[in-house]
Amino acid sequence: MGSSRRILGTLGLLSCLVVSVSPASGAPSPKELPRVPFTERYQAVLHGGLVRASNSAIGCRRQESPQAVSCAEVGRGAAGVNGDFEMFYNEVDADPDTYNSTRADLRIPQGARVSYARLYWGGNLRVGEQKPPEGNGRVLVAEPGGAYKEVLADTVMGHRTDAGSDAYQASADVTPMVREGGAGVWTVSQLNVAMGHSEVGAWGGWTLVVAYEHPREPLRRISLWDGFEALEARAGDGVVEVDGLAAPPGSAGKVGLVGYDGDRGVLGDSLTVTSDSGRRVTIGDAENPFNDVMNSTITEFGDHPFARQPEHINNLGYDADVFDLSPALSGGARSLNFGFKGESQGHFLGVLFVQTDARR
Repeated sequence: MGSSRRILGTLGLLSCLVVSVSPASGAPSPKELPRVPFTERYQAVLHGGLVRASNSAIGCRRQESPQAVSCAEVGRGAAGVNGDFEMFYNEVDADPDTYNSTRADLRIPQGARVSYARLYWGGNLRVGEQKPPEGNGRVLVAEPGGAYKEVLADTVMGHRTDAGSDAYQASADVTPMVREGGAGVWTVSQLNVAMGHSEVGAWGGWTLVVAYEHPREPLRRISLWDGFEALEARAGDGVVEVDGLAAPPGSAGKVGLVGYDGDRGVLGDSLTVTSDSGRRVTIGDAENPFNDVMNSTITEFGDHPFARQPEHINNLGYDADVFDLSPALSGGARSLNFGFKGESQGHFLGVLFVQTDARR
């Protein structure tokens, strides 16, 4: 089946790098390029679907701004931006050799076979400290009930902004590891992010996206894209066009996003989907308002269906959300156009994945 896709928008200095390093060395510093567009990483038509696990690597330690609410209130979901707080690493394991670690439950259906799995991680390297970019391409990952294993990135993208951030996203194909580890609680540690306080603020996190096959599930088209788009506060900042869907009328579907430095309570960011019939739908739900979609949440259809540790509602600059795409598919679709608008302070878009019903 054919497909086409593109990202249009304002980009700063981005870099793309295939990393091949030994365990004793760090990932080399990425070479800056003028633009890295979103590209399709994986696509398939199969009986099965997509699942993901996510968490934020850094959280609030104390207020730095007089108008800020407490860290406890932010963790429970109060509006707040990372630049108003001193930020410090989330650490949930008992390993003295790790300086950040977080967990999340990956819900692969029983009896399913993992077709593809990719781990994404990223954050801001310049806050109260400047972290060296050489560490961007390495994390430690523990499967359910297992010990840490080193994971090295095959792709690293970086972007230094004029506003003071030094952001990046890295990713790795972890299909064999997830096939072996399966469903359950996954732990990711040693994610390279800076702590401290600055006007821009600290942020960072990880998302594991998994495509699976299961003979009892509907036939679906699944697609995964990644890039590193700097979105600003104007319409048409980013557009992804996807074709080859063959979704019949009344289809079900979902779309997932990973974003960085989106602020809860800072309005203006949005996601719209337009089908080839011309029907345009604005995406949002109970936890992600239509004008504040990138609001530092980790949700699915407006709920929190899987366990995380820690389990903050406001993740202060890290988003990994899954939305219901069915309203955009009510009349069927051969193609979908995803449009992104940045919030007033801007944010980064790193991952897009789509699941739709397919014709038999």
